[in-house]
Amino acid sequence: MEINAAVIFEPSGKFTLEQLELSDPKDDEVLVRIVGAGICHTDLAARDQHLPIPLPSVLGHEGAGIVEEVGARVTKVKPGDHVALSWMCCGSCPSCRAGRDTYCENFLALNFSGAQPDGSTTLLKGDQVIHGSFFGQSSFANFALAEERNIVKVPEDIPLEILGPMGCGIQTGAGAVMNALQARPGTSIAIFGVGPVGMSAVLGAVVCGCTTIIAVDISPERLNMAEELGATHTINAGDVDPVEAILDLTGGGPNFSLECVGNPAVFRQAVDVLPLLGVCGLAGVVAPGTEVSLNMDLIMNGRTVRGIIEGDAIPDLFIPKLIELYKQGRFPFDRMITFYPFEEINKAVEEMEKGLVIKPVLRL
Repeated sequence: MEINAAVIFEPSGKFTLEQLELSDPKDDEVLVRIVGAGICHTDLAARDQHLPIPLPSVLGHEGAGIVEEVGARVTKVKPGDHVALSWMCCGSCPSCRAGRDTYCENFLALNFSGAQPDGSTTLLKGDQVIHGSFFGQSSFANFALAEERNIVKVPEDIPLEILGPMGCGIQTGAGAVMNALQARPGTSIAIFGVGPVGMSAVLGAVVCGCTTIIAVDISPERLNMAEELGATHTINAGDVDPVEAILDLTGGGPNFSLECVGNPAVFRQAVDVLPLLGVCGLAGVVAPGTEVSLNMDLIMNGRTVRGIIEGDAIPDLFIPKLIELYKQGRFPFDRMITFYPFEEINKAVEEMEKGLVIKPVLRL
């Protein structure tokens, strides 16, 4: 079928709107009419080739829409269902069998190869292959193919267009605090970087009952938003040394810290604020091969550093949980969203990179 999609043809290039041919769904696939698609820093990392994807490609991995058609073996959803799309996993490796889908041993191949698991491609512009299947969806288009495994049925009584970011950024930040760090009521946490992931972590910390929630950033606007969403303290790292400020504020360091920037220097700060038995989570996306220098003596004294992918979430369970919290007024993630028409995708990216908006969502 013919679709409209945003294509990246060259590294760090602009998105170009094109008419492409999308293949029909296979027996285990679902055709989704995309209603809204969030733009994530991972999309931009792929655009800039910091992540190993082939070009030209259609990106987008925070799609939400309505099921149009299902393959013969699909039982999870039916045409007309509202769905959010998430990442792909194989379902059969040791990690997947243990219920740790985010650490699937085939994660890179399934989400970044530009092709389906069998190596076939789904998009054509005339005779030219356009790579798709980004995170098993490529949702910067008005229609996308997903598999039953990376599709989540969602309620129909809330706006569908706000749910795309649930598939990655929102559940990554909230899940880092709620699932991976398992912050307990009365504990303290310092969150370094309050973009979409960090802001979602603030919301997750509120849900967990953390009594000290410290947001660290260099943007006064984002720090103000973090305070509105529940941060008890804010620190502008452009004005003061955040490590000293946090140690003074907490009297020795927070129980947890979370790095959401993907910057080695910031990660070092997030580790250096930990007290004995403190835990630092790393959620920021970095280019492969990025290294950091840490104080080994600090870590040896009972501190923990752990990487977190996609908030340790099981999307079929965690996304409905976050939606229920939203309906209760306890997880107002939609306050981060700024909507753009699909045709203004490059404007949305530009304003996101300038820090003018937190979570841009394309309306299709």
